[in-house]
Amino acid sequence: MARRTVGGTAHGGAGGTDGGAENGDVGTGRRAGRWQAGRWRTATAAGRGRVLASLALLTAAVLVFHSAVPNAVGRLGSLLEAFLPWLGLAVPALFVAALVRRSAVALATLLLPVLGWVWLFGGLLLPADGGPHHLTVVQHNVSDENPDPAGTAAALAAAAPELIALEELTPSALPVYTAALASRYPHHAVEGTVGLWSAYPLTGVRRLDIKPAGIGEGWSRGLRAGVTTPRGEIAVYVAHLPSVRIRPSGFASQLRDESALLLGAAVAAEPVDRVVLLGDLNGTVDDRGLAPLTSRMEAPPRGFALSWPASFPVSRIDQVLVRSAGVSGIRTLPATGSDHLPVVARITWDPAAGS
Repeated sequence: MARRTVGGTAHGGAGGTDGGAENGDVGTGRRAGRWQAGRWRTATAAGRGRVLASLALLTAAVLVFHSAVPNAVGRLGSLLEAFLPWLGLAVPALFVAALVRRSAVALATLLLPVLGWVWLFGGLLLPADGGPHHLTVVQHNVSDENPDPAGTAAALAAAAPELIALEELTPSALPVYTAALASRYPHHAVEGTVGLWSAYPLTGVRRLDIKPAGIGEGWSRGLRAGVTTPRGEIAVYVAHLPSVRIRPSGFASQLRDESALLLGAAVAAEPVDRVVLLGDLNGTVDDRGLAPLTSRMEAPPRGFALSWPASFPVSRIDQVLVRSAGVSGIRTLPATGSDHLPVVARITWDPAAGS
């Protein structure tokens, strides 16, 4: 059938042509829209990859340059250093996020915090030196609420150390510890709430004045004693520094830091070359608040020995530090009736010091 024309125009053809053009424009628009959306998703993924890479760089920087974090506001630097090894947990979290985003840049950047963590703490994962040692010591905050002091004393003696340092001794529990340890440790000294039990004779026992100005009279948490070992005289310090608290205003460690400064001065003035410090220092060896001690003494290079809290240890605040000696290994003992775990360490003398 012939098409009807008006003014020489074929409406049917024109209509078909217009419809085709219209459909073609729509198809082109859809393809353009898909291309734009794809470009948006690609750009968004790349942006998220850059964010993850930035977080990895930040983690590495905080790990390696933690001492640059200021303490002026809320002592944030000390708070960070109290839990510094746990910053490594950011790595697996960022790794999973990088896999989800399929970001090669973020995955590659994660090598930086991994290397930083290994550089700082990798040595602590190595097994203890199995070579000969000269002294075994146990350090334990026994807790002033310990329901079983006799059992605690027996558990510590079972590790067969030559020296046992205890903190938070109470008047009621002290006779129990003394009786339980008497047969194997006939020499002991107590000053305030800290004590030292020794298989070797003690000399020159005295109280250490490490009380901060902000604490009242009657606070006594430090002692110094000479110990006559088969390899000569050593000086042993037992200390319990003030507690720290996390408050809305920040990390309250001022009293502990002041006490650490006094203890560090006492160690610096010690005339005996070989020194062993045993104590609950309420801080890790990474915490700048203990720098008056860690700058003068050696910390164990192997073993995390997380000691607090006993129910789920996250930090080692029970320390064994030495001068003119080395700690060949440190580990925790099973839980006692305390909220701290005991730590046992093996000490090797520096042949250049003493006899």
